[in-house]
Amino acid sequence: MNESRRFLILRLLLAAALLVCAYQATRQGLAAAYFRHPTPEHIEQAIRFDAGRPQYHAALARVRQHAPDANLEQVIRHYEAAVARSPRQADYWADLADAYELAGRLADAERAYERAREAAPNWPTVNWQRGNFLLRRGQVAAALEAFRPVLIARPELRRQAFDLAWRATDDGALILERMIPPRAEIALEYLNYLVAQQRLEAAGELWSQLLAWNQPFDPRAAFPFLDALRDHGQPERLEAAWAELGARHPLAFPRRAAPDELITNGGFESELWNGGLDWRVVPVEGAVVSVDNLNFFDGTRALRLEFDGHHNLDYRHLFQYVPVRPGTSYRFSYFIRTQGLTSDSGPRFELVDAYDPGRLALTSRNVLGSARWSLEQLEFSTGPETRLLAVRLIRPSSQKLDNRLGGAVWLDQVSLTALPARRPEKTARPPAPVPH
Repeated sequence: MNESRRFLILRLLLAAALLVCAYQATRQGLAAAYFRHPTPEHIEQAIRFDAGRPQYHAALARVRQHAPDANLEQVIRHYEAAVARSPRQADYWADLADAYELAGRLADAERAYERAREAAPNWPTVNWQRGNFLLRRGQVAAALEAFRPVLIARPELRRQAFDLAWRATDDGALILERMIPPRAEIALEYLNYLVAQQRLEAAGELWSQLLAWNQPFDPRAAFPFLDALRDHGQPERLEAAWAELGARHPLAFPRRAAPDELITNGGFESELWNGGLDWRVVPVEGAVVSVDNLNFFDGTRALRLEFDGHHNLDYRHLFQYVPVRPGTSYRFSYFIRTQGLTSDSGPRFELVDAYDPGRLALTSRNVLGSARWSLEQLEFSTGPETRLLAVRLIRPSSQKLDNRLGGAVWLDQVSLTALPARRPEKTARPPAPVPH
């Protein structure tokens, strides 16, 4: 064979290859054009021109599956074609599993979901489908594990996952172990969910686990849990949880002035956290609450309340909850300064049993006009059932014609401490009779 003949053959082979490539490119182009119009007929044409594309088979299966007259065998056949051409595509396996389940082929569905998990162990969409399938199969523990990556990647599905878990089982410990990842953000969202559902025991278990993870979080995010402990009559657990928060956040946390002090942040030296066992301030028209670092009795700050003089306020909007012991004597004290307080009803403190004011209720002296810093104090004893006090600054509305409250009041060094228990007095015994 001479050189010119060999060159001719080479050119013919190259031309044939180009024709084949052009033919294939034309078919693929036509397939892509049909696929841009995702009706069943157009997708079928796309497959006819380019049967090797797994996405065409998956798309046709999805369209056919949701048709009123769905033929599940055809749907399954196209999903199987998709996974055969792309065995690492997790969503194809999950969709195939869904079709298997609809057709009653539950063992095949379970195997397909397992292949989906192997292909993408952390893909939230696949794990959401797989978790729901496992719940329907009664495999609760495995379903909870499937939901874990969903909680991490899809915050909008967390509430739904929590609901599903509790509908499937009442075992809060199992849900915590298998579904809740060790992430403070998710744990706090779940904690507040449990509080809203009044599952306080499960919330307590989660709280202990959250602390054990030793991850940083905003303490204020735990305030709904603390409020639930208070509302459910558990002041001892409330105090313990508050102390645990303080131990985790020692620098910024509002403190008590001394080990025997029961009022938190009584000198207002720390930021008011507006929750837990710190001071709470509820905004109300006619009164402005602020921290004053120019006028104080001790330390570096005091709390100032300024009344605008346009309202006959029934003020009850500054308060703090304080755990106490039943059958114990206490001294409550504070320093107060006033300037230009009007009307016959001024600010004073009220101490009441937080659960039943009928057990304990007392108020300090009514303060009016203008006065320098002065000490006010009360001594009292709790009854056998009082375990939590509400310490509240109040100003009852005036019943007089000139009743609008104006002026300012400063508070500092608010304190509540237990008094030493009194020793019982010794009684003299009568002398023994002298024998005769």
